[in-house]
Amino acid sequence: MARFRRDRLSGGCYFFTVVTERRQPILLEPDVRAALREAILAVRRERPFAIDGWVLLPDHLHAIWSMPDGGADYAMCWREIKRRVTRLVGKRYFRAEWQSVHRVAKGCGTLWRHRYWEHRIRDEADFTAHLDDVHFNPVKHGIAAIAAEWPYSIFHCYVQAGWYPIDWGEKP
Repeated sequence: MARFRRDRLSGGCYFFTVVTERRQPILLEPDVRAALREAILAVRRERPFAIDGWVLLPDHLHAIWSMPDGGADYAMCWREIKRRVTRLVGKRYFRAEWQSVHRVAKGCGTLWRHRYWEHRIRDEADFTAHLDDVHFNPVKHGIAAIAAEWPYSIFHCYVQAGWYPIDWGEKP
């Protein structure tokens, strides 16, 4: 069995990509969004972390989290978020034909891919580049003309804070 090495730095900042199983375009469904919001709030109460960047697309999401000093167990946070969302709405999105022996043995649903991608943010330039990527993602995927058109992002928080102009992020 593969053993994945995760980069765990106390107080570190991380960029994540989390994808639905087989890229099913369900993350914008109201029940899934509500379950995701509820799961994140519950997990953050138990294991605090800051959300510095967030964008939700139909079949995946990107996030930037800052972990607290003394804390770096983002893997447990993602595991718990995905588990809670699956328990809340997984029956509606369950696909028996997608079940594998591995999924059955682990008691998994068919909502999420097992793994996710993570990258530790190294410095301010790396943070800025990944934050730009988070906000530009809906434009990159052709579902918004500019970042401000996409409602499932924290882009508007950064506009209000003066980090970005409202018309930022047009596709060249």
